[in-house]
Amino acid sequence: MGSLRKTALLAGALYLVTFIASIPALFVLAPVLTDPSYIVGPGADTRVVLGALLDIVNALACIGTAVVLFPVVRRQNEAAALGFVAARVLEAAIIFVGVVSLLAVVTLRQDLGGAAGASADSLVTVGAALVAVRDWTFLLGPGLAVANALLLGTLMYRSRLVPRVIPLMGLVGAPLLLASNTATMFGVNDQFSVLSLIALPGIFFWELSLGVYLVVKGFKPSPITAGMAALSPPRLSVSGQVLARART
Repeated sequence: MGSLRKTALLAGALYLVTFIASIPALFVLAPVLTDPSYIVGPGADTRVVLGALLDIVNALACIGTAVVLFPVVRRQNEAAALGFVAARVLEAAIIFVGVVSLLAVVTLRQDLGGAAGASADSLVTVGAALVAVRDWTFLLGPGLAVANALLLGTLMYRSRLVPRVIPLMGLVGAPLLLASNTATMFGVNDQFSVLSLIALPGIFFWELSLGVYLVVKGFKPSPITAGMAALSPPRLSVSGQVLARART
């Protein structure tokens, strides 16, 4: 297996990991996200910590996709490729903020659980504030998929490293998601409204199909892959390596 094929396989696998980690996390974290009195109740701390771990895996996989793809896509446009890496790192950082806020709820529940009266009311307020932070990170972090789709989608579309229909889904879905998220920020649109459901499929299937294609097929032949293959040193067999060392 050549180095380019390994790069495509690893990048595609990391994209798929983001789906495998992020989608279950939504359901695993439901107790702390939907119960306003979670912080003073019996709690499901192990479940919440597991959900937080899934979000951490998602964030690290986000960074991994950019780091792995950068040496390839920078040959199309280095500035856009660097912007893609920066957007992915920022997305991961925002996800981590949400994770820390939910873990703080768990810590407060364990340390101050069983409070009553005014103390309980204060804890509920603090818990609601921390969950609100996580809700905003959920909007703003994955919302950076707009930048990812525009930057990486453009790079993939122009380089023809994958079939053009794949990045085209992201390039079409990005403006819709941007409009939906902006409307949500100003209170015009609910985060789980019809508009949001219309905006999500383009971005969702862009990243999913990119991951699947890279795992199954790898990069399409293109001037970029041809140039990288030409720069790669020839691989010698074991006997060839022994002869080369003997000559030196």
